Amino acid sequence: MTLANYISDLLYRYECVIIPNFGGFVTNKISAKLNQSTHTFYAPSKQLTFNSHLQNNDGLLANYIATSKNISFSEAIFTIEKEVENWKLSLIKEELELENIGSFHLNSEEKLIFEPTTTVNYLTSSFGLTSFVSPTVKRIAYKENVKQLETIAPILPSEENKRKTPAFIKYAAAAAIIFALGTVGWKEYQKFEYNNLVAKSEQQQQQVEKTIQEATFVISNPLPTITLNVVKETYNYHIIAGAFREPANAEKKLQQLLQKGYNAKILGVNKWNLTQVAYESFNARSEAINTLNTIKKGDSKDAWLLVKEY
Repeated sequence: MTLANYISDLLYRYECVIIPNFGGFVTNKISAKLNQSTHTFYAPSKQLTFNSHLQNNDGLLANYIATSKNISFSEAIFTIEKEVENWKLSLIKEELELENIGSFHLNSEEKLIFEPTTTVNYLTSSFGLTSFVSPTVKRIAYKENVKQLETIAPILPSEENKRKTPAFIKYAAAAAIIFALGTVGWKEYQKFEYNNLVAKSEQQQQQVEKTIQEATFVISNPLPTITLNVVKETYNYHIIAGAFREPANAEKKLQQLLQKGYNAKILGVNKWNLTQVAYESFNARSEAINTLNTIKKGDSKDAWLLVKEY
């Protein structure tokens, strides 16, 4: 699986996904909209943008790749660095296309220009909703019709003029009245049909929203470790063995703890840009405190408890 597939999976669940030494993809929710020129209605969606200044590794992408491929954190970072290097080499010669994300190219000033894809909606609450086109409504100019009707069939002032009116004028006037009434009736019928169409569309949208609430979303090209990520996030209590500036030192500490029999793991990079390594992680506070006391007595007095609220 390419790096673009991992990024695409994360964009469904996170508002920002950073690719170290390249940039970050940011999503913003936008409401439903109408294109008045094409009379097209669009469902709510996530607007995808790219920020080349977001390059610091926050650990999200690397942790996801490490868990998915069952590799170490440092190996995941190396995988990202290699892929980014290939992207930059490709951009020198041609446009870079990332599946389900968008395309990149360099402008005359050697700056990255991003064109997001329009075929993927990363807003899961709009799953199943598509755009639709509504027919235009042409309103009747009633005053002009009345003027035309008066011109065709003028009101005669007296009985004498009425008796002198030729028969064909009477028939023409009657025909004009019938035509005008028929036109009005047809326009009203069209208006009635349009209202029915809008009502049916609203009912369909409500039914889709109800289905969305009851459905279990399945992301295209799903990874077998998505469920593991959900379980992982429930472990709020982590016994920290150390925080390291160099990822290689964090990996070395991790291997030492694994050899001692601990269920150790790398938690990622904190806000001070240090890679944290944990002895164990727990979902119960009491169990975490008991294990921490045991580690302080037998392994390291410097161990401490990190609590993360998800």
